[in-house]
Amino acid sequence: GVVDCLDEPCDSVLIEQTDRGYRCSMAVPSAFYKYIIGKKGDTKRRLESETRTSITIPKPGIEGEIVITGQQRVGVTSAQTRIEVMLESFRRKQPFTHFLSFAVNQPTIQEQFLKFKERVLDECSQDHGIDGSIFQNPAKLHLTIGTLILLNEHEVTKAVELLQKCKEDFINNLTGGKPLLVRMEGIEYMNDDPSMVDVLYGKIEMKNGTDQLQLIADGLMERFVASGLMEKDWDRVKLHATLMNTLFRRDPTVEGRTSTALGKQNFRERESFDARNVLKKCENYHFGEVELNSVNISQRFSTDSSGFYSCSGTINFS
Repeated sequence: GVVDCLDEPCDSVLIEQTDRGYRCSMAVPSAFYKYIIGKKGDTKRRLESETRTSITIPKPGIEGEIVITGQQRVGVTSAQTRIEVMLESFRRKQPFTHFLSFAVNQPTIQEQFLKFKERVLDECSQDHGIDGSIFQNPAKLHLTIGTLILLNEHEVTKAVELLQKCKEDFINNLTGGKPLLVRMEGIEYMNDDPSMVDVLYGKIEMKNGTDQLQLIADGLMERFVASGLMEKDWDRVKLHATLMNTLFRRDPTVEGRTSTALGKQNFRERESFDARNVLKKCENYHFGEVELNSVNISQRFSTDSSGFYSCSGTINFS
């Protein structure tokens, strides 16, 4: 029989009967072996003794399967479930490695963004916390659909296949095989106090006023969350691109997102900025219009030859 896999992105785990009892193998990223082994092998030993099983784990750094064997089916099932629960909680603590994105770094947008930066530095640099270091790199302007934790090639492949399946299942119908014409106009922030802002965004909307882009973004988020590869941040995807982020002050490579998946980095001291003047002067700033023709699985902390993030997988609309 098949044991359900909670929400872990694993294929349903089959427990097989063998000459000596029962056996099941689980695809587990090598980054997690150490947690299952525990200090001096304590966790593994405890699991084995409490479930009366034997657990074989590949050597550190070698991608492979963890194999559980035991004389009783119930013991193997119990060990497998406990490992799944452990993996689920370790995965949540990992910093994200990839994110699903639309690039909005087309030349016209980059040019307008640099004019926006110049204007803000020119007219608002006396406001608390505003300086050149907190602006996004124009080549990396993007709309994030959600963050992903992909810890080995197997998981990257799984994400790429899921993205392709989304294209076939619903995206083709929504785009009609054509790029989406969007406008990036106006700015917004997400916290309550405009004098203490950490991230400022540029708003993105369909030029024809439809909700095509929102439906595609939400549909992708729902599918990826259901697969266990993505954590849910919001009920709906926010259609915006990061323009300024106080995390860039320390580390210009940070992906512009304060997700729980950032782990400890979120607790670093961030010096907020006073955005009141920026919001007043640039409330309806027009960054331009652009055709969105692809969704990317982007690698965090990476750069390709165009200056955008390196891509692990992509789908095109047209």
